[in-house]
Amino acid sequence: MTQLSLVGVSKIFGNAKVVDTVSITVEPGKVHVLLGENGAGKSTVIKMMSGIYQPDEGHIEIDGKQLVIPNVDAARKLGIAVIHQELNMVPGLSIMENLFLGDLPTKAGFVDRATMKRRARAALERIGLNEDVSTPMNALGVARQQMVEIAKALMQDASILILDEPTASLTRKECDQLFTIMDELKAKGVAMVFISHHLDEIARVGDVVTVLRDGKYVGTIPASSPESELVRMMVGRNIDNQYPRTAGKPGEVMLSVQGLTRHGAINDVSFDVKAGEVVGLAGLVGAGRTEVLRAIFGADTYDSGTIMVDGTVVPKGNIAKTIDAGVGLVPEDRRNQGLIMEASVAENLGLATMIPTSKAGFVDRVGQRRREQDTAKKLNIRMAGIDQRTGSLSGGNQQKIVFGKWSMAHVKVLLLDEPTRGVDVGARVEIYELINRVTAQGGAVVMASSDLPEVLGMSDRVLVMSNGHLSGAMPAAEATQEKVMSLAVSHMREADEPEMESVKESSNE
Repeated sequence: MTQLSLVGVSKIFGNAKVVDTVSITVEPGKVHVLLGENGAGKSTVIKMMSGIYQPDEGHIEIDGKQLVIPNVDAARKLGIAVIHQELNMVPGLSIMENLFLGDLPTKAGFVDRATMKRRARAALERIGLNEDVSTPMNALGVARQQMVEIAKALMQDASILILDEPTASLTRKECDQLFTIMDELKAKGVAMVFISHHLDEIARVGDVVTVLRDGKYVGTIPASSPESELVRMMVGRNIDNQYPRTAGKPGEVMLSVQGLTRHGAINDVSFDVKAGEVVGLAGLVGAGRTEVLRAIFGADTYDSGTIMVDGTVVPKGNIAKTIDAGVGLVPEDRRNQGLIMEASVAENLGLATMIPTSKAGFVDRVGQRRREQDTAKKLNIRMAGIDQRTGSLSGGNQQKIVFGKWSMAHVKVLLLDEPTRGVDVGARVEIYELINRVTAQGGAVVMASSDLPEVLGMSDRVLVMSNGHLSGAMPAAEATQEKVMSLAVSHMREADEPEMESVKESSNE
């Protein structure tokens, strides 16, 4: 049994002190929840625990002994394993190969693939993942990739396990499986650090909660404390309305989807979205929500059907033409599909407007700079400056940049795929206000989300998908979780049911 302590640690990047004199002790057999808004310093703290960063002030102790953790390998040897928020996998390699990256078992000088296969199967079985271990990682969805990441960490038999938003991409069933594993690890004396933006999970798995705000220590309280107290400590204020939808009178049809069909994914889907309207797209994982949004945006082609934006037919499979028509997409995977992580905040904000605002074939650098700075200010993006690398920002601020990119382009139709995944309660409300801003300016929004309270709270109408079909539609005022779930399973084949149990039904915050 191992105890890990951070004693008065600080971390400085440039002129910014992102973690300021923080002390935390993680005890054996307990789950220590680390809570705070995006940018509060949580990820930096766990990177110091795991050897990715070293403290600039203060020190680390293991079982009361002061030491330095110079790198990740040293942390691993100390029994520290991390499940990162962002996946650390090689997409082209198999599940089995990813599980053993950097730690290949050998026999007589050769890689022991038989041992790899046996241990990989056992690791997947432990977390309830029914996949062939030879399957390439890029053939899995985000949720299943996350489960493989969890399996890899558990294979290390760690005495200290750090979980950075492990449930952000998981289904309800998968979350329950993870929590059961955490209970087993607690019973064995494993010390755990757990980060989540789903406040309802904290009382289920946590023992104590330490709250950070703007890199500073706010306090440590029991995990059984009321959610309202947790929110107040996180954001420094009370948030009375978690879903501040401001609905207006819908205008003319802005987006029309008719007979959209793609073999094996989408089956004859038709719906309209009017100007000033938010239409929620609900359904289980695998129901076809993401596929519909990607087809509308032109990222994927389709077999038949018609998509019209503001009365004009948009050609299929052509992203450039779709953007020209006034459509934007905030994708589920913002890191790989929505942003250039090595580029600056300014460069990412200007991606959608650089060409349309050019003059005589030259980029309007002065105008772009002004618009980028105005947008960053309006969206309250927390950054050291407009030229800061996007990859160094928190997940919530990265998500605001994706919104900002399309805000600068004044899109007519904004497609949102899991818009608040991995985003804290304070930043969620800010993102909801951005949605209100789009519709107030006459835009139309289609929002696909696995968070049912979010769909019901922020939509004017709710469409429900089931196994590629549009199984029902209703005004949000008449929608309930029970009605939505009933429609969500209406087209499922019996064989699919064990694989498709997925929507997070309870309130997240």
